[in-house]
Amino acid sequence: MRPLYLILLLVMNFCWAAVYSAYKVMGESVPTGGIVTLRFGMAGLCLLAIWPWLPGQAPRGKNFWLSCLMGVVLFVLGQRLQVYGTVLGSAGNSSVLMAVEPLLTSIAAAIFLRERIGPRRLAGFCLGLLGVAMLHGVWRPDFHWTGLVPSLIFLSSFVCEAAYSVIGKPIIEKASVMKMVAITLLVGTGINLVIDGPSTVRVAASLSPEAWGVLIFLAVICTAVGYSLWFLVIRDCPINVAALTVFAQSVFGVFIAWLWVGEKLHLGHLLGTLTIIGGLVLGLSRQIRDAKDTP
Repeated sequence: MRPLYLILLLVMNFCWAAVYSAYKVMGESVPTGGIVTLRFGMAGLCLLAIWPWLPGQAPRGKNFWLSCLMGVVLFVLGQRLQVYGTVLGSAGNSSVLMAVEPLLTSIAAAIFLRERIGPRRLAGFCLGLLGVAMLHGVWRPDFHWTGLVPSLIFLSSFVCEAAYSVIGKPIIEKASVMKMVAITLLVGTGINLVIDGPSTVRVAASLSPEAWGVLIFLAVICTAVGYSLWFLVIRDCPINVAALTVFAQSVFGVFIAWLWVGEKLHLGHLLGTLTIIGGLVLGLSRQIRDAKDTP
């Protein structure tokens, strides 16, 4: 992975960490379908507006239809599950469960793309999982899981996230990253509008300027820019290398939840943060290199 990509992914993980707090706050007044339709619809329209200037060719033939499938799997099914699970649970719990995603995505890449998970990366994943547990103090008497159902709903969305990366990586070897992302967003939005278009329009008409600001951030930065960056990175390196950086979301997410929705901090946050950093350093060692060093 190039050093610049690592820096950009860490910045993007900070932005993604804020998503769960945003879902929790917006979920009090906006239904699940409305959040999903507005966020990803706006992101799709942003990429559509600059389509003529996007580099490379769009996916064609089989890859086009696979891109459409990706849009349905993630932006219709997966994101609805993720928003609904977060609204039922808490932003902090979502940050804990988030630690499962990089492991699941890496296992899927190992099975379907034959990517190798080396011993350093495996140790990095183990430290990351341990760090997340310490970060949230899951053994503490004052830590309460919000229930099995919200957790299972949230976890099930990771299957869709993993499929999005694993199906998409072979496509971007032949087609434009941003055009593929645009197609997935537009197809997903089209189906979302069929499902709850009228109710979404009514909700949009009543949103406050602050809510629109949050939606624009989610759509432009976290989605249009974020998903495009993710695929640019995994085109350059194994998925399991990029996935390690997702553990940083748990660190960022806890402090954002503390600042935004008032969730409490404890000593485990410091210990967990140091453990996650150790896991990232170990797992990413020997993986960071300049473009000129890439064979």
